[in-house]
Amino acid sequence: MKRSSSNLKKALIILGTIAGVIALAFGGYAFYLYKSITDTASHIHEPIDRGSSDKRAEQINTSSQDPISFLLLGVDERPGDRGRSDTMVVITVNPKKESMIMFSIPRDTRTEIIGRGSEDKINHAYAFGGSQMSVETVENFLDIPIDYYVKVNMEAFKEIVDAVGGVTVDNKLAFKSGGYQFSEGSVDLDGDAALAYSRMRKGDPKGDLGRNERQQQIIKAIIKKGASPKMITKFNDVLGTLETNVKTNLTFDEMKAIQKNYRAALGNTEQFEVKGSGTKINGIYYYIVSDEEKNEITAKLKEHLEID
Repeated sequence: MKRSSSNLKKALIILGTIAGVIALAFGGYAFYLYKSITDTASHIHEPIDRGSSDKRAEQINTSSQDPISFLLLGVDERPGDRGRSDTMVVITVNPKKESMIMFSIPRDTRTEIIGRGSEDKINHAYAFGGSQMSVETVENFLDIPIDYYVKVNMEAFKEIVDAVGGVTVDNKLAFKSGGYQFSEGSVDLDGDAALAYSRMRKGDPKGDLGRNERQQQIIKAIIKKGASPKMITKFNDVLGTLETNVKTNLTFDEMKAIQKNYRAALGNTEQFEVKGSGTKINGIYYYIVSDEEKNEITAKLKEHLEID
């Protein structure tokens, strides 16, 4: 249960950073907010080498509303230990279609780790080579380009949810978890309640799949809340959380362009699950995704990204 709780926290943290990134652009209306935002954007900026990617024929242009993709990494980093990306969420955004696709890659998925020359659990890529290796491994696994990554430390979870003033979700299953009673229907959650809501797994008939659905509910709620103009009053809290817990290859100019040109896509989100089966190889548990399943996902994403 402790491991599950940690992993779910990280899953919820990740996409919360997109809410913060989108919210950044609203601060341009006043100088003091603009200065704070640019300082934070500079502090969290951590570029990676994209020259090795062969998944795109041309450079994307956010000002022209080219479809883009994100890899959101939830990591557990401690002093002297890089940690692992126990949560990996892929998002593709097509502003012309005004749609977004979002799904999680199970952390135990067995695949080739690019740069290691061997197969392993996909979340080990971060332990071996950080964000760079994670991006390249996911690109290889899905056969699509990953344009941007956002890495969030697990410590940001409660702060992100609380910084945006809590979130509201539509709960499909009444249950108890972490000392909270969650009824069916609309539920308001603060940081602690969001964690409890998301980590429940054993009491859900759908198991991990149900847990993943609740993770994505909160992710969407954070994005929606973070993109609201009302967030201007909460920027100090959001920026403080981002600065200490987030890294991304997004530049400030790209953040502004995404806020301006891609916001309409946030209201139409398609979610799905990566289907597979669990097995043990040499005594180690792996999640095996068939080539047929991967090909179906790749075709869906390439169409959404408008890649031939």
